Amino acid sequence: MAALLFAVTASAQTPQQGDAYSPTVYLIAVEEVDTVYNYGNNCCDKLQLMGQATQDYYDTHRHGAQQTQRPMFIFATRNNRYSLALGGYIALRASYDMDGISDNLDFIPYDIPLTADYNNRQQLLMDASTSRLYLKAIANTNTLGRVILYVDADFRGGAEGSYTPRLRSAYLSFMGFTFGRDVTTFCDLTAAPNTIDFQGPNAYNFNFATMIRYECSMLDDHLSMGVAVEMPSVSGTYSDDYLSMRQRIPDIPIYLQYAWGAQRDSHIRASGVFRNMYLRNAVDNDNVRLFGWGVQASGTIKLFPWIRLFMNGVYGEGITPYIQDLTGSGLDFLPNANGDSVKVMPMWGWQAAAQFNLSRRLALSGGYSMVNVDREDGYSFDNEYKQGRYIFGNVFYHLTPRCSIGAEYLYGARKNMSGVKEHANRINLEIKYHF
Repeated sequence: MAALLFAVTASAQTPQQGDAYSPTVYLIAVEEVDTVYNYGNNCCDKLQLMGQATQDYYDTHRHGAQQTQRPMFIFATRNNRYSLALGGYIALRASYDMDGISDNLDFIPYDIPLTADYNNRQQLLMDASTSRLYLKAIANTNTLGRVILYVDADFRGGAEGSYTPRLRSAYLSFMGFTFGRDVTTFCDLTAAPNTIDFQGPNAYNFNFATMIRYECSMLDDHLSMGVAVEMPSVSGTYSDDYLSMRQRIPDIPIYLQYAWGAQRDSHIRASGVFRNMYLRNAVDNDNVRLFGWGVQASGTIKLFPWIRLFMNGVYGEGITPYIQDLTGSGLDFLPNANGDSVKVMPMWGWQAAAQFNLSRRLALSGGYSMVNVDREDGYSFDNEYKQGRYIFGNVFYHLTPRCSIGAEYLYGARKNMSGVKEHANRINLEIKYHF
């Protein structure tokens, strides 16, 4: 609680006849972020209750890629048995592509066109679909301990420009277990740098999965581990002899992490994922099972109070859902030239970045990322993706603790198996306000 700064004001409201209670609104500053609390007048010790509710959200707050700030609004019941937070942010991004484009709202090297023409040299984009809403409820129970329910959504559920709401996460968590939809266990949330580009480095592996997960910490939170069963997402290339079919075995990601520092704010993590992908052999009238696997080393290191490093490296076979540039690419497996045999594809990627906090308001960062699919004789074609590169540099300035502006430059390149390659450049500007 030493990191929490309390500044309490009260604004009593006049009870109305028939009201069960009259609410009183309190203001509390949490690491320079104001949070409005709403309690009943029957609460015996409002200051203590605010401290307990604050600690609940402080302890369960997640940092890292595409995460939100702590909530602006919290409503708590008597004795903080139940509390509810509402929050999110509004984000507007303006982008301009030049000397080649990435044909996507996000800067994805896989989507760089390899045939230059009049329509893919430059483009202007404006996007607010990454704006976020979330609801988080915490119940302090005698049997299960602290129970967390979390739901969040953005507006990327439909075609580009439709602003259709999209469910991102929806999970129940208690006693180390998570049930529902969340970021895959194979993803190290704090191993990626902050970018205006929503997807970020192409070798990173931010993705969602429906899962059952167990996590635990030990040795005073220095050591932690997790294991999960997750709904598989298979993206392969089929042929007349090999047909798609429903999957039968979940993906199994695991990780082991060691953290250090006063706030455990530096760590290294080793992760693995194991997959079984089913196809139908139409010639033999039988099922075929392909084994996919991946390993990853990742982490973040606070070198000094003003310098932080980020990194991850991943290698595996048939793991396109766990490498951002390859998600949905059809490269989990490929048939040979005759289409009478199929094989999982080896792939790898890595990214490294650094962030420089020049002041409490101003930060600079930059980094490099690369993804590669290895060629297997007879099982890849000249027009298939071979390699993607992603380079970025940005600056963020916080106008207030909840409002930031940023500017970013991005360079990307794609190369096919045939050696044909093309590149793209993008400038991003963003304004974001958390609530």
